[in-house]
Amino acid sequence: MFKQISKYWWCQMLGWTAYFSVNTFFAITFSNKVPGIFHYVNVLVFMAFGLISTHLFRNIIHRFNWVNYSFEKQLLLFFAMLTGTGILLYLGYYFVLSFVWKGKAMFAPVFVGIASSFIITAIWWLIYFIWHYIERNRSSQVGQLQLETTVKELELKTIKAQLNPHFIFNALNSIRALVDENPQRARTAITELSNILRSSMATEKAETVSLENELNIVKDYLALEHIRFEERLSVQYEIDPDTLEMPVPPMMLQTLVENAIKHGISRMISGGTVFITSRLIGMQHEITIENTGQIVENNINGHGFGLQSTRQRLSLLFGNRATFDIRNKDEKTVEARVVMPLL
Repeated sequence: MFKQISKYWWCQMLGWTAYFSVNTFFAITFSNKVPGIFHYVNVLVFMAFGLISTHLFRNIIHRFNWVNYSFEKQLLLFFAMLTGTGILLYLGYYFVLSFVWKGKAMFAPVFVGIASSFIITAIWWLIYFIWHYIERNRSSQVGQLQLETTVKELELKTIKAQLNPHFIFNALNSIRALVDENPQRARTAITELSNILRSSMATEKAETVSLENELNIVKDYLALEHIRFEERLSVQYEIDPDTLEMPVPPMMLQTLVENAIKHGISRMISGGTVFITSRLIGMQHEITIENTGQIVENNINGHGFGLQSTRQRLSLLFGNRATFDIRNKDEKTVEARVVMPLL
């Protein structure tokens, strides 16, 4: 049963028990006698409203996801919670005891009561905020280690799954066909393939790369695919220049574009269009890849390795501040959309 009690409630119970013990100890020490019923009722009422007020305001700030606030906002939040909790604690304590003792002066004077309320709640919130600050830093360090481990594991998986043997085989066949017909284009295609492979191998060396670097790899990849699809493949870009230096997970954009080619364009007899956009929306960076095609109903959420790795890397880098979804935009178009916070 005790294992089911959360750390928060253990801290609440132990903290208020410690308050009761210390308060009683000092009452005995200064009065040289065992406190009467009035002392215990006053302390228990104070503890009850202390527990109620702190728990109530804790639930309020949890709804606003306060742990993602900046330090300045958290500092303001601390004083707001201190003020609100202190006032609620004292008012509840004062009115209940006024009713219990029916006007008798059986509790501390107003100034002492208010001071006690604010001191106790200040200690409570200070411990609470420091605890979460340490926990967040620890989680951040663990997340960093997980990211480094994941990036290393993705190196071979990227070559095998993202740049799968079928793509390399098709690219080499396309290049071979150009050797006699257009030697210059064949040399360029080999360079493009080399750039993609080099970028894939470098994924373990960086957590993020600039969008501009990602676009260069995507353009090399699409240039190779143009050899295979020719006029069946059309590519359009709408890139906000302000987003070119924005950080993105390495090979993420290339993975999504390859997914659009493999599961969209290649299945259309007449081919289709890949439309890549990047723009800033408020304090977020949005990237969308639209392609001709449709997602079948049972795969609407996208569970392939490339899409799963995209979700995983976004989660490790940005937590719940980043989102990724893929859907049928209309009857002819699929849209993959990534939204990342500005760092």
